[in-house]
Amino acid sequence: MLINYMVETKMELKPGLTVRVYQKIKELNSKGEEKERVQYFEGMIIARKHNKEIGATITVRKVSDGIGVEKIFPLNLPTITKIEIKKEAQVRQAKLYYLRSGYKKKLKEKVVK
Repeated sequence: MLINYMVETKMELKPGLTVRVYQKIKELNSKGEEKERVQYFEGMIIARKHNKEIGATITVRKVSDGIGVEKIFPLNLPTITKIEIKKEAQVRQAKLYYLRSGYKKKLKEKVVK
């Protein structure tokens, strides 16, 4: 779960991080059987709300085929299997909503191992 992940890596989820969120998804196949698979959503965290509360969420944004896609993930969601941190951008604000309106400059990033 996410709590174990944070204890292991000692890194907190904050705006500016590029993360990969793995989530379990249940699907019905053609025979009507229920199958479960893991799908990931990779993008940059643009907001974190309700910091240490049970209802804490992160908003992750990515650009797919020129269209911006945002997903809001509750951190205590049981279907989230893990969250990987890929890159860390240097930002000076708590909410990065300015990235929605076509921010042209490149953020300074460093790759996290």
